[in-house]
Amino acid sequence: MSDNPATKSGDTDTSDKDAAASKARLRLWLKLLKATKHVEAELRENFRTVFDTTLPRFDVMAALYRVEPGLKMSELSSVLRVSNGNVTGIVDRLVDDGILVRIPVDNDRRATTVRLTNAGREQFAEMAARHEAWIDSLLDDVDVSEVQHLSEQLECIAQKSTKGED
Repeated sequence: MSDNPATKSGDTDTSDKDAAASKARLRLWLKLLKATKHVEAELRENFRTVFDTTLPRFDVMAALYRVEPGLKMSELSSVLRVSNGNVTGIVDRLVDDGILVRIPVDNDRRATTVRLTNAGREQFAEMAARHEAWIDSLLDDVDVSEVQHLSEQLECIAQKSTKGED
């Protein structure tokens, strides 16, 4: 360790900058969380009042809409990043409502594939259009160029956090 005051001062400046950056990142995280909670609460209320449904039901329908032949329950759980138990109850109710259909998997008596019915696809298309409009309205104060920049930054964060999952 050097007794040179200039070195000690430089180290302190770097340490202060690191601490300030760390605090700024923490404040950013808290603002992201607050904004996410606000948007999610608005979406939950809109789905409840407009479609008499829930955000988790919408998420299940969205996952299945993207894969027209359907998904095995285990695949659906994986896509949604939730347990099989969490998905089972939602799927049961969507089947009862005629939104989904269960299809036995050949060569595996224990597995089933779930798929949107035609009515389910139509209902989801309507819900997805309204969902997009709600998001657009909630975020309309964010300039389009900023949307692109924020999207890129958030993607960098997501990629950094998922490197260990591959």
